[in-house]
Amino acid sequence: MSLSFYVHIPYCIKRCGYCDFNTYTPSELQDGATLEIVSNDYIDAVLKELESAPKQIVPTIFFGGGTPSLLPAKDLGRVIQKISDRNGLTDNCEITLEANPDSVTSEKLEGYLEAGFNRISFGMQSAKPHVLAVLDRTHNPANVEKAVSLARAAGFKSISVDLIYGTPGESLNDWRHTLESALSLDTDHLSAYALIVETGTKLAAQIKRGDLEMPNDDLMAEMYLLIDQLCEVHGMSWYELSNWSKPGHECRHNIAYWKNQNWWGLGPGAHSHIDAKRFWNIKHPTTYKQKLFSGESVMAESEDLTPGQKRDEAIMLGIRMREGLSTSDLNPSQIQTLTSYGADGFLQLHKDRVQLTPTGRLIADRIVRELTF
Repeated sequence: MSLSFYVHIPYCIKRCGYCDFNTYTPSELQDGATLEIVSNDYIDAVLKELESAPKQIVPTIFFGGGTPSLLPAKDLGRVIQKISDRNGLTDNCEITLEANPDSVTSEKLEGYLEAGFNRISFGMQSAKPHVLAVLDRTHNPANVEKAVSLARAAGFKSISVDLIYGTPGESLNDWRHTLESALSLDTDHLSAYALIVETGTKLAAQIKRGDLEMPNDDLMAEMYLLIDQLCEVHGMSWYELSNWSKPGHECRHNIAYWKNQNWWGLGPGAHSHIDAKRFWNIKHPTTYKQKLFSGESVMAESEDLTPGQKRDEAIMLGIRMREGLSTSDLNPSQIQTLTSYGADGFLQLHKDRVQLTPTGRLIADRIVRELTF
């Protein structure tokens, strides 16, 4: 058995207008505090939580947030070293750092490599300043190219960029420009996610007031199909609904999620999945640290998955991936449902596996609902 680790770094300099992630600015945590003050004992708390995890060899570690690249390499390296000493790492262990393009320098990137990172993912989101402004992103678009070049020069072997499409006011040409800009970079992987407007965010309030208007479904579909078309031209193939990569550069950590393998989430609000049990931590960093340092559990809630839930999740996650679903895992009614979608060009059968076509990916959620009803 193996065990992947997700390490949550819940700090950002500024909260983006669309973000509802479990992340905090220094001022939200402590009036007038600096990032160093609010996070100086955070790594100690993470290492304390690590003591509760199973001792199984580790194939992937992913540092997400928040903005992990705000923390010094030596601090993040303490977590990698402890996991390595305690559990052991596979020879090809994938260790990913999420980074804001504005937050890296040559020296920091070299430090992250020395700490053990071998993969980096930059939050690009868009190449258009007016789109970044709506998203409330702080980085300069020109800094993405600089950051990617610095990461490659430092020695990172796998580099990814994250994009968001469907921002209010973003046209198809805007999106084409962003994609072409991203694909011109020296990267190996691209993630592209449709913007989801979460209740309680600044963006949701702007849309509710009528200040901004979301794009229609037809435009969103055109944007998605354009990603697939341009990525293929640039040597990146889709391997999951929102992810494309050059051969051998798929994100193995995320694949572990989609295959429902075991992972442990370290940090406030982090989710874990061990065998058929799912559990998650309390959200606030201060409470998280206090409980760990006093010897208390930081688990907020948990659930044991039933056989039916496991089957439904296997379908929901499996159909998102290029390898698709095995017909041997489906009952006659489900196969009949898929046959009708295949006749309409939304699916294709490759040997004994059912795979979504590009247009089928547009309605993946609908297909899943019918299969798991």
